Amino acid sequence: MKRREFVTLLGGAAAWPLAARAQQGERMRRIGVLLNTAADDPLGQARVAAFVQGLQAAGWSDGRNVRIDTRGAAADPNNYRKYAAELIALGPDVVLASTTPAVLQLQQASRTVPIVFVSVIDPVGSGLITSIARPGGNITGFVIFEYALAGKWLELLKEIAPGVKRAAVLRDATVASGIGQFAAIQAAGSIGMELSAIDLRDAAEIERAIADFARHPNGGLIVTASQFGTNNPGPLVALAARHKLPSVYPFGYFASAGGLISYGSDQVDEYHRAAAYVDRILKGEKPADLPVQAPTKYQLAINLKTAKGLGLTVPPAILARADDVIE
Repeated sequence: MKRREFVTLLGGAAAWPLAARAQQGERMRRIGVLLNTAADDPLGQARVAAFVQGLQAAGWSDGRNVRIDTRGAAADPNNYRKYAAELIALGPDVVLASTTPAVLQLQQASRTVPIVFVSVIDPVGSGLITSIARPGGNITGFVIFEYALAGKWLELLKEIAPGVKRAAVLRDATVASGIGQFAAIQAAGSIGMELSAIDLRDAAEIERAIADFARHPNGGLIVTASQFGTNNPGPLVALAARHKLPSVYPFGYFASAGGLISYGSDQVDEYHRAAAYVDRILKGEKPADLPVQAPTKYQLAINLKTAKGLGLTVPPAILARADDVIE
């Protein structure tokens, strides 16, 4: 072998450990995602896509330096428990979890794996964290809205349907978020509205309660955010239509399903923002030191076809504020 060839070979061999160390520095990281929707649900897919885009902006690419494992629980308690255990068993560096039930199951599966939540209403009241500013433990994330927003739903109902004098509030009284939302609506009740509560637990009971409420005139509905309510937009919208009740909903997909009006946070944006926290955790920060954040974008949606069916004329002031007007 010629001397020049030997030196070249030797130089290449010396570079091998450096190359190996570089590959180790770029080791594949693992992110778990536990959704409240089904894996093939279009809304869930759009939110995950926003999360992935946020990761890409931070330099993480699925299949290159990170692997993303996604599970869709479809709001089934057994699925939350099953998929939480599956994801933790995969040894993730961090898990993104949607809604309180998902976080609770992950928390039971591990007290050390970092968890970033989205679509949670009251993480302190639910016992997930100790405080908004300093969450403590292995959990932090993004609340879906603050309780004061619930009072806005009552104001919107009165504004879009001035003839409504009575409002049935559909809420889950078994959880802190259901109690908190109803309290915020009661606090806004000074605008002269008679309020009553309907528990969001059993479909048959809800149907009977709404039918009974609708027997008297000048009624409307407010659907609060809950595990049952947010996962059954079609049946709830259909009940409101059947009984000719003007109704306000917490998220835009209710208006898309035929609901009169909705006002709530932009959940796609929430998932995109969550990617920044996942990035910071992958780079060494601890969830305990990352304060829980509130939404920065809200969306007002109106369904004009539904308004026409109810004989309502949508005030120009509401139309001017709307982010989405469904014809």
